[in-house]
Amino acid sequence: MADLVNTVHDMTIPYDPDTLLKVITSRARRLLGFDMAYISLRRPGGGSYVHSSDGDTTSLNVGLVVEESRGLGEMAHETGAPYWTADYLNDDRIPHGEELDAVVRAEGLHAIMVVPIRQSGVPIGSLYGADRVVRHFTPDEISFMRYLADFAAVALEKARLLDRSQKEIVELQAEGVRARATIDRTRQLSGALAALVHLVLSGGDLHELAKAAASTLDAGLVVSDGCGRTLACAGEPPGFDEARTRDAALEAHAAGGPVEIAANVWAAPVGAGEERGLVLLRADRELTEDELAFFGSVGQTAALLLVVQRSTAVAEGPLRDEFFDGLLTDVTQSPGQLARQAHQLGIDADAPHVVVVARPQGGEHGKAVVWSSSYAYRSSGLMKVHEGDIVLLLPGTDASAVARAVSGELSPLLAEPVTVASAGPAASLASVAQVYQEALRCFDALLALDGAGSAASMDDLGFLGLLLSDDHDVDGFVASVIGPVLDHDTERATHLVATMEAYFASGSSPTRAAGGLHVHPNTVTRRLDRITELLGPGWQQPERATEAQLALRLLRARDVLRRRREAVLGQRGATPGPHDTSGHQDTLGK
Repeated sequence: MADLVNTVHDMTIPYDPDTLLKVITSRARRLLGFDMAYISLRRPGGGSYVHSSDGDTTSLNVGLVVEESRGLGEMAHETGAPYWTADYLNDDRIPHGEELDAVVRAEGLHAIMVVPIRQSGVPIGSLYGADRVVRHFTPDEISFMRYLADFAAVALEKARLLDRSQKEIVELQAEGVRARATIDRTRQLSGALAALVHLVLSGGDLHELAKAAASTLDAGLVVSDGCGRTLACAGEPPGFDEARTRDAALEAHAAGGPVEIAANVWAAPVGAGEERGLVLLRADRELTEDELAFFGSVGQTAALLLVVQRSTAVAEGPLRDEFFDGLLTDVTQSPGQLARQAHQLGIDADAPHVVVVARPQGGEHGKAVVWSSSYAYRSSGLMKVHEGDIVLLLPGTDASAVARAVSGELSPLLAEPVTVASAGPAASLASVAQVYQEALRCFDALLALDGAGSAASMDDLGFLGLLLSDDHDVDGFVASVIGPVLDHDTERATHLVATMEAYFASGSSPTRAAGGLHVHPNTVTRRLDRITELLGPGWQQPERATEAQLALRLLRARDVLRRRREAVLGQRGATPGPHDTSGHQDTLGK
């Protein structure tokens, strides 16, 4: 009894159910001197299985499934009373099972006692004690096993309750962590939304808004207008074309909020007043409800930003027009004054700018003016209407690319041709008036060349651009037309330039050109083939041939002027330096 009390005391130690079952089998074996003790638990579908064992010599016992109505354990389960036998395999009263008998035989067991383990009157398993010799159990031993089984049932129930409570605590802790993470994320999104609103009110642009929103959601994001054209983007947005973007905008505006239009791709409408557009977002995960709500707010914030920009542009309109008028009419102001005024209007005075002149061919002039005003504001440029034409001052270094960009957006919007001419870049704001005059000459040249509805810059007009421009970049023109041929002659000491001159002088006759060069006609033919490789096919066509002949004449004239200059300096006993050579190139340009 003292050992039983100690065992019960040990059972008060908090164990998990599996460990407690092992403690019970070990104590039962030691207290009653069994060779082997084990516990079986009931299966939901009937029968039982051996869960824990102590003193076994094979691996067959633990996990053994005892069929229903087989063995002493099933008898104890059915009657709720203990059962025992002095020699199990030779006892005909027991309903034997083939697998169960095989394990008993393998373990060499003879005497076996079993008592049911019950909770609330319902058997949940059985406690076994077994010897490897024939043994007759006494009533005291049987009663002791019953007490032990009863204590084990109570301890096992408490262990299960404790284990379940611990699991529930772990789940509650995990839920608490998730709840805190959700709260933290909600606070983060709330702060990010406040930052977006502050960005709008402090004069930020769409690119800053897109970058901030994409960073908050850890996703790619793009803001488009109602026609599907990209206004700003950040990260890796979905690669939708304009048609797919317009369809997504219809879905989002119809839904009135964020809608998933593809796997992990969401669309949110942009709409406030006359402003209509779309925000597209692509993420590598599912968005939470709070994140979707924030994404919807991004669309509203973008619409607010567009409205603020339009209102600011309207409010600043007179100041911007007056400043732009001054730049176009070459009003004398110090660089410091120009820089201060430009900074107040959001213009970078140190950046190169291109002047664009645009004229719609149809009757959509008002719509073109509205678009141009918004485009100039978004681009940190200026716009005004002058004598029926739309004049834009836009940041950039490639006048041709800027002209094509304006034409590419304005023409589809109006559904009619728009003539666009450009010039520049202007080295400073003080030279905008000069560049504007070049843009006007380029515009007039386009109309004279029957190029209405097209887009071009001075560089696109070839030698006409050279003649119309103020800087007369002779070197640049010559290099653009026959530069590869000049480089070839310099690097390989060939005579391709001379062959081109002779070829054009002979009326494009290889035979007569060969006579003038005192070479065989086949030599001229090979040289002409080489020139074609360098300049590309079509250099002998009228337009390109004219430019090539002009470049050759300019090259020849520069050479003549250089020789004359050297002769004059030689008579004076001086040698020409690099500044003298550049000076003659300037003279030729003028």
